[in-house]
Amino acid sequence: MIQTGNLNFAIIGAGTAGLATAILLAQQDIHITLFEKAEKLEPVGAGLLLQPSGLAVFEHLDVLDDAVKLGAIVTGLEGQLPSGSKLVDSHYAQAHPNFYGLGIHRATLCHVLENKCREYPELITWKMNADIQRLKESTDEIRVYGAVNGETFEHAFDCVIVANGARSELRPKSWVKVDQAYPWGAKWTIVPECLDFAPQILYQFYDKSKIMMGILPTGAVPTAPEQRLSSIFWSLPTDQLGSFLQTNQARSEWLKEVSKRWSPVADWLEQVIANPEEKQQWLSANYRDVVMSKFGEGRIGVIGDAAHAMSPQLGQGANMALLDAWALGQAVQHARQNESVDYPQLWKTYHQHRQSSTAFYQFLSRLLTPLYQSEHWWAGGFRDLTFSWMYRIPYFRKEMAITVSGLKSGMFSQMKYEDIAKK
Repeated sequence: MIQTGNLNFAIIGAGTAGLATAILLAQQDIHITLFEKAEKLEPVGAGLLLQPSGLAVFEHLDVLDDAVKLGAIVTGLEGQLPSGSKLVDSHYAQAHPNFYGLGIHRATLCHVLENKCREYPELITWKMNADIQRLKESTDEIRVYGAVNGETFEHAFDCVIVANGARSELRPKSWVKVDQAYPWGAKWTIVPECLDFAPQILYQFYDKSKIMMGILPTGAVPTAPEQRLSSIFWSLPTDQLGSFLQTNQARSEWLKEVSKRWSPVADWLEQVIANPEEKQQWLSANYRDVVMSKFGEGRIGVIGDAAHAMSPQLGQGANMALLDAWALGQAVQHARQNESVDYPQLWKTYHQHRQSSTAFYQFLSRLLTPLYQSEHWWAGGFRDLTFSWMYRIPYFRKEMAITVSGLKSGMFSQMKYEDIAKK
């Protein structure tokens, strides 16, 4: 690895993609200025599932052990219909005997990555409360214009990585092919760990394409490592998110709806969901579909949700962000020429790593999402019939497990965990 140190990159956005990228570039002795809109890192949200693909990047970053200590090992996904039959029965061991997922709170994910960033104080400069307004690229630099703590500034960098989320206004508009909101979102909340069901399974519950609920083992947060948690999510059209469980009557009606379909789940929910007066915090999640023709050119790159936001149906958002960071680190190293970077080579290498895999997961997400979240009368029945047939065939069971693991690079190809994980 070349260790020179005169390169200066800006990363806009200190989410999963931005933090992981900062680490990987700092490890190549590149100076990073990390711009974040928030005043301090306080991630909002419930739990997410790190797939084997994301865990491979964590192993590459040397933070996997720290994440596992606070996260919750997940061995598989089981999806149940009101009849009690399983629609989904996918376990990581079907893809590889050593694979597992990790349920993790967003605050814990951020904590692990931020701590690793703090190991490079001479190379990573933090700019919080930053409002980046525009970028201007020229032959030998790219300038960033904005304000930090209300003070306007402009600064030149060798390269800018845009990682500020699905609603980014900084990605080049000419690269964007699709940018639209999904009509369905979800409500999330955090509760004490669910002990009524197997503790290493992500449970989902479906009725047609209009009802979808999940219980995800979530581990613990750094400030309370002994308190194990679970995340609950409930799918809803976005125009109904604001009115969810606003009254005691609404809460009772919701529990009745759950009880009619999955009585044991409703019994558990009755114990852990607080009354509205006790201010149970239900967070809203909205999703976008973003498709781009390219992820980088010249001195600008776009990664994470800013580059390829999608429905959470396949549980790949954070994992794809981590793979983006890994691929960018690989591409920079490959294109590095002493104190300069061959940018055409950088983006050629990056696209070789990420374009086909991203396209595969975006296509599959767009294909599957209406079967779980839509008003189509036929969608649920078609899904139930198709999936019940596919899970009887060993080949498809394995392919589904590999797909969920986040390691597919195309319909008939996949990445290797060990290739990503190696230092």
